[in-house]
Amino acid sequence: MAVENRLIFVISDATGETAEKVMRAALLQFANASAQLRMYTRVRLEAEMRSIVARAKQTHALVVFTVVSNAHRELLRRLCDEENVDAVDLIGTLMAKLSVFLGSQPKGVPGLLHTIGDDYFRRIDAVEFTVRNDDGREPRNLPKADLVLVGISRTSKTPLSTFLAQKGLKVSNVPLVLGIEPPTELFQIDQEKIFGLTIKAEALLQIRQARLKHLGMPPDTSYGQRDHISQEIAYAQSVFRQHPMWPVIEITGKAVEETAADILRIKKDREQRKD
Repeated sequence: MAVENRLIFVISDATGETAEKVMRAALLQFANASAQLRMYTRVRLEAEMRSIVARAKQTHALVVFTVVSNAHRELLRRLCDEENVDAVDLIGTLMAKLSVFLGSQPKGVPGLLHTIGDDYFRRIDAVEFTVRNDDGREPRNLPKADLVLVGISRTSKTPLSTFLAQKGLKVSNVPLVLGIEPPTELFQIDQEKIFGLTIKAEALLQIRQARLKHLGMPPDTSYGQRDHISQEIAYAQSVFRQHPMWPVIEITGKAVEETAADILRIKKDREQRKD
């Protein structure tokens, strides 16, 4: 039998995102109970704390707080005690334990987890650029890319691009399609930006057959046929041979992280040689 809807006031001196996630995860364990979260974020003034605690008393709410300042935590504890309001200090106990364990005092600076700087915006820009320029879209943007990945279908171009974008690199990827010339812009940019991706025919056959099955397409489609795959790989290799400045990365059996590490290592070596 479900109980009445109860209120939980979540007080944070930052964005409150972490506290909200923790509370919602905990509430999932109470299937027959109903609770409503009210978020109070960036609360750093005593007057605000007093007002919220008074409201909690009136509504018989539980107060859960994540406040990194020792003084503010003590104030909230005292206010809740004075008003006889149930309260949970979500981060204080953890920080006290960590302080003893690490032999260090916490900074007590609100919002460190969500501090936004130049690096954050650089990664956001890189991800947006990479999504817009996936799979050969917008070849006119190739000069703006930090890296360009080239390969036939299912050689991990998109997941690899996304992974590298998370590190702040603007990545374009260009598919090599049998019988279709790559965009002319590809050959007009700095060729040291470009990396070829290749894969063994047997591995690609398995990947494409699984893809066709997932899409509900017939397995005898040329996309998933051994002869056609061999022709595509041979075509890609011929393109790579014509452009010896492109490092060619073998991705068979590799995780995206491993391939990305190979690319970043080559990129770093080239930059150091230039310096």
